[in-house]
Amino acid sequence: MKIKPLISALALSATALSVAALTATPALAAGKLTVSSPQDPGSWDPIDTFLINWASVATNIYDGLVYRGPDLKIVPALATSWEELDDGKRIRFHLRENVKFHDGEPFNAEAVKFTFERLLGDEGAKGPQRSNYVSIDKVEVIDDNTVDFHLKNNDPVLITKLAGYGAMIVPPKYIKEKGDEYFNSHPVGTGPFKFVSYKPKVGIQLAAFADHWGGAPKLSELDYRFISEPSTAVAELQAGRVDLVIPPTIPIGMIPTIEADPKLALVTTAGPTVYALRYNTRDGITADERVRKALILGVDRDTIIKSILGGQAEPIASFQSALSFGYDSSMKPLPFDPAAAKKLLAEAGVKQGSTVQIDIRGNDATFNEVVQAVSSYLGMIGINATIKPYETNVLLNDIIPQGKTGAMFQQSWGGWTFDYDNTAYSMYHSGEKWNPYDNDPKMDKLLESQRSITDRPKREKILQEIAHYAADRALEMPLYNLKAIYGINKRVKNFVPAPDNRLRLNEVTVD
Repeated sequence: MKIKPLISALALSATALSVAALTATPALAAGKLTVSSPQDPGSWDPIDTFLINWASVATNIYDGLVYRGPDLKIVPALATSWEELDDGKRIRFHLRENVKFHDGEPFNAEAVKFTFERLLGDEGAKGPQRSNYVSIDKVEVIDDNTVDFHLKNNDPVLITKLAGYGAMIVPPKYIKEKGDEYFNSHPVGTGPFKFVSYKPKVGIQLAAFADHWGGAPKLSELDYRFISEPSTAVAELQAGRVDLVIPPTIPIGMIPTIEADPKLALVTTAGPTVYALRYNTRDGITADERVRKALILGVDRDTIIKSILGGQAEPIASFQSALSFGYDSSMKPLPFDPAAAKKLLAEAGVKQGSTVQIDIRGNDATFNEVVQAVSSYLGMIGINATIKPYETNVLLNDIIPQGKTGAMFQQSWGGWTFDYDNTAYSMYHSGEKWNPYDNDPKMDKLLESQRSITDRPKREKILQEIAHYAADRALEMPLYNLKAIYGINKRVKNFVPAPDNRLRLNEVTVD
């Protein structure tokens, strides 16, 4: 039986606070870092979320079998090595020894088995992560330090997916004793920082886990404050009560304010996050493909990027960035062509003055400006757009998945695997949470066909075909790929920005 090492083959290249909270003690204690995050994910269970604001915190609480750092390379974590068996239908993981969870419970093969049986079982079915791991048939314990993943079919992205979200290893005994609901708000992992306290909508506090297998963190405390209002977050950064403001908080218009402050710095990096206005393809005028294309043709996205985003973004032709496997550099966005837009609307029988509703996240100041501009452009081709803001969690958990949006709705996506499958399957496959309106057998077949192909060029070609097909059907108005923008106090040292906002802060120090 031929065994192939996978490590080198699969390495990747490169909300508002109360007045009391605002008067919190400045983050000046030795070894304490205070981070402003724009959103409370609402649960700290790895299987419950897809949010980058979850990952920016939980990357410090949990470990996976593998880890992907800011350089986007996959390296060993709780698994020290792995190998492919049975022509890719079985993967054997050799586990790190003498590792403990924060509560003292030992990490072993049984913890890995428990994690994935939970993820693929009834509890996992309640969250958005299970579909990423359905290629796993079962996890077999070989001994305390060895597990075999038996796969239903080959999964060329599995190792990458094991570095993120739902695959973070959780403690069996703790969850069995405390229950899933308790675990949601009192997380325990094996990461470099352990949970201390959590106040919903306010913040979460972590402390250094001295017994971490990778060594004790250089910080003693890690304090996250959930500040949804961008101007408040920047004001707290200027006042020294916050050390780090993470994306997507900082409005482009406030960049000069940060750059002008001698105590602060702006750190940016290319990232995977893309923005679009997705369409209700089931109801109203946007059920007509011609209308969807007309709305795209009616918006000057290049001017929006230059005038509102200060050049900190790139236009996109499909719902992915250039960092995504499956990206086709030959695809070009539809041009700004108001005359062609009006012609298509007339062909579709859409009357001048017809209305569309655009649903957005209320706390995203920059995108709010972008949508105001989109609305103005649509007005010039005879479409009256009304903008309806929602609290982020309401939009993401109630409005979109239940198919209760207007004609268009905001979607931003990080593509956390840096593989277009993660985005495309979630957005376009029938029955998925983020696809409440569309049911397309051809698209489903394309999406399913590439999931088990290990031939990278062949799989990449199918992913590119999916991108072209989605663009041909105009399933969304692609807008832009925005850089990851961090605001930071200069007394923070050894900070490395992560393209996907998954910040591992164990090496950071504060002067």
